[in-house]
Amino acid sequence: MTIFAGKTAVITGGAHGIGKAIADAFRAEGAKVFVIDIEPGSDWFTGDISDPAVLEAFAESVIRESGTIDCLINNAKPEMHGIDNCTWEEFSRALAVGVSAPFYLSKLFLPYFTPKACIINISSSRDRMSQPQTESYTAAKGGIAALTHAMVVSLAGRVRVNSISPGWIDTTGSEFFGPDKSQHPAGRVGTPEDIAQAALFLCSDKAGFITGENLCIDGGMTKLMIYHADHGWNYSPED
Repeated sequence: MTIFAGKTAVITGGAHGIGKAIADAFRAEGAKVFVIDIEPGSDWFTGDISDPAVLEAFAESVIRESGTIDCLINNAKPEMHGIDNCTWEEFSRALAVGVSAPFYLSKLFLPYFTPKACIINISSSRDRMSQPQTESYTAAKGGIAALTHAMVVSLAGRVRVNSISPGWIDTTGSEFFGPDKSQHPAGRVGTPEDIAQAALFLCSDKAGFITGENLCIDGGMTKLMIYHADHGWNYSPED
């Protein structure tokens, strides 16, 4: 018997990539799935989640059709811009998509969560490590990580809240060789299904005693300490 039969899952940014894999996984387990995505499509609610009016309309449509919410996965991806060229508007929009929207959608659904409901916030391994010129995306992912533990306390006894921090997740179906593959202690680049399976587990009754946790799914990359001349790697910063 499918483990989410009769349950409702809501996924932001669910038309492609990780979001689509999560949506497909929940459907395969019997859930009724509602998706919102900025890209137009006939199978999901189309809208820009940086606009609170869009979130209100989406939430209203979901509640009208389902009545209750069992799983909310805040997955929509903020844009990545660096400090050299990022505008105020671009930075603010990244925070709106990556932090404000998950907060507001959780608030809108709060009266409709079932007793065993779960929120999953998709963060990133960039919530703890960075590459140059990634400030807008990294700030948003750090924000959603902090929002997660704040919501855990506020929603104690009502909704479990956890986050997932993906590392390098290939959404193109490419095959990787050489350093791209071997640098990962797990021996490969991640796939959207790796994240989808984790989301299924965290939303299931098997994870009923897990709340406030961040699950970093990065093939071990954040545990690999690299110094100059280590693992054949040489540090040559750009001038």
